[in-house]
Amino acid sequence: MGVEAAGIYRRTQAERDHERLSWERADQAFFAAAACHVLAWTCRDLHASRSIEIVALRFVDVQHAFHAVATWEDWSFDHCGWHRVSELLSANEEFEGRAIECLVVSGDIADFCEQHRSRMPAQFWADPVPRAREYVKQFVPPWMQP
Repeated sequence: MGVEAAGIYRRTQAERDHERLSWERADQAFFAAAACHVLAWTCRDLHASRSIEIVALRFVDVQHAFHAVATWEDWSFDHCGWHRVSELLSANEEFEGRAIECLVVSGDIADFCEQHRSRMPAQFWADPVPRAREYVKQFVPPWMQP
């Protein structure tokens, strides 16, 4: 799977207003826009033996993040699977037409949700963590690739 900007999968107003509509989207769309932070934390938890960080992407002139990813060395993991961080940034900047910066997240998912206006897992229509676990498992991490 090639790297794609998260914005390609932005939710409609109806999907923002009705969590079930957001939940019923395909996995890639759901984890690109709505539950990217849940996916990032799940990736880190599933690969706890690695030093995976959570990184928030935001526009340079905006306070709140629009996307969260897991990173390991110069690799990133999000709705597109594992790709080089540089490729992820390039795809998102090209799609959005503006500069993006990366912020390493030092707190937990609750801190992130509070600071960036995101939903906690319990606030979704159903628990997104099992769905995120299954999604993460579909992708071979870079340290296991030949």
